Amino acid sequence: MGNRTRFYINGEWVKPSTDQTADVINPATEEVIDCVAMGSPKDLDKAVAAAKMAFVSYSRTTQKERVELLEEIIEHYRSRMADMAETISEEMGAPRNLAHSQQAPMGLDHLVTTLDVLRAFKFEEDIGSSRVIREPVGVCGFITPWNWPINQITCKVAPALAAGCTMVLKPSEIAPFNAVLFAEILDAAGVPAGVFNLVQGDGPTVGTALSSHPDIDMVSFTGSTRAGVEVARNAAPTVKRVAQELGGKSANVLLEDADFEKVVARDVSRLCTNSGQSCIAPSRMLIPRQRMNEAASIARKAAEKIKVGHPDVAGTKIGPVVSKSQFERIQNLIRSGIDEGARLVTGGLGRPEGLSVGFYVKPTVFSHVTNDMRIAQQEIFGPVLSMISYVDEEDAVQIANDTVYGLSGYISSGDPARARTIARHLRAGSIYLNGALPDSRAPFGGYKQSGNGREWGRYGLEEFLETKAVVGYSS
Repeated sequence: MGNRTRFYINGEWVKPSTDQTADVINPATEEVIDCVAMGSPKDLDKAVAAAKMAFVSYSRTTQKERVELLEEIIEHYRSRMADMAETISEEMGAPRNLAHSQQAPMGLDHLVTTLDVLRAFKFEEDIGSSRVIREPVGVCGFITPWNWPINQITCKVAPALAAGCTMVLKPSEIAPFNAVLFAEILDAAGVPAGVFNLVQGDGPTVGTALSSHPDIDMVSFTGSTRAGVEVARNAAPTVKRVAQELGGKSANVLLEDADFEKVVARDVSRLCTNSGQSCIAPSRMLIPRQRMNEAASIARKAAEKIKVGHPDVAGTKIGPVVSKSQFERIQNLIRSGIDEGARLVTGGLGRPEGLSVGFYVKPTVFSHVTNDMRIAQQEIFGPVLSMISYVDEEDAVQIANDTVYGLSGYISSGDPARARTIARHLRAGSIYLNGALPDSRAPFGGYKQSGNGREWGRYGLEEFLETKAVVGYSS
C-alpha cells in the first residue's frame, strides 16, 4: 500500500511535513514489514483544521444521509475484510484464524450495530414546552491501540459519524496499517472530505498534540491507564470531553457449584486468546480454597494443550505478543511471580520449545497466588493466569474488587440466580456470566482506573452528543 507513508487529510492522501518514518515489525519473524510515516504537530494541525471546516456542513446532515453513508461504508468494509484480517495478523501477530474470525469481523460488527442504533435513534424530544435536542459534540480526536486495532477504531469512528461529528485518528504506530486500509475504505465509500482524517505518529508527539489541541472538542482514548492519565492532563486546560477505556485486571470467580472440568479449561483458553493481549482478559481466577489443587491440575492440562506458533500455521491458538518490549515486560512479571512465592504450575520463562525467533510466550499458570503479588495486581497483557483462593462468597467479592481496575469480571455457577446476585457486587463495567461473550449492543467501559464513559451500541452513540434545551419551543 503506497499510502503507508502518507496521511489522509481533507479527503486526500498527502505527504507528511517531515521525512521521519518508523519500521513496523512482524512479531512472528522479528523482520521489518514496511515503514510508516511519523507525523508532527504541524500535520495534526492540518488535520484538525480540515475536520473543523468539515464539521460546519457534516453536522447538519440528516439522519437519513448518515444512515446511507454508514450503509456504503459497510459494503466497502465487507469487500476488504479479508485484506483487513491479513494486515492485522501480519502487523500484530494474531493467528490467521483469529484475525479472520474475530479481529476483522469485530470492525464490521460495530459498523452494523451503529447503523441499527442510528436508524432508530431519537435526536429530539419534548419536555413540557421545551425541545431537547441531541447535537454532535464537535471535532473528535481518537487515539487507539494495537491489540484489537480495528475493533477500537470502528467503535469510535462509527458512532462519531452517526452523531454528525468529524474526527482525527491517531492509531498505534506499532500496528498502523489496518488504519491505513480503513481510511481507504472510508474514502471509497464517499465519506465527505475532512470528516475523517488520519495522522500517524507516536504518543509523545502526535498523541500529545491531539489531546491538547484547542480545536478538538472531545478526545477518546483506548490504552494503558498510565497513558490515559497523560491524555486527561493534556485535555484539562481546554475542558474538552474525555472518554477513556483503559487497563484491566479482571477477576474470574468460579463458585463451588460450577463445573470445574469445563469452566477452568474454557477460561484458560479464553485468557490465552489473542496471546492474552486483551484488556478484559480473565487473568485472576478465584477458586474456593479447598479446590485449588484440583483447579490447578485442570488449568495445567488445558494450558499445555494450547498450540503456540506462527500465525500462518493451521491450529495455532497463540501467536507472538506484539513486540520485544512487550515480551520482555511479560518475562519480568513471570519472574516476579516466581520470586514472590506463587506456585508455577506450567509455562514460565523463555520462549516455547522450538521457537527461537519471534516474541512467543509460554501459556503460564500460577496457583496459590495472593492478591498482593505483582502478577495479581498489574496488567500483564500476556497468556499468564493467576489462581487465587477464597474462603466464601463475601471473600471472593472482596478479592475481586481489591484492584485499582474495574473493566470487567466473570462469574461461573451452576445456579444462574446466584451468579446474577454476585454480579451486582462486582465493581466493574461488564460482567460475563457462565461463559457469555461480549455483546456489541451493550455498553462497554470501566470503573475506577479502567476509565470513564461508555462505548458500543446506543451508549457509544450518546457519548458523541451534546444536549441542548430550547426552552419555550412550543409555547
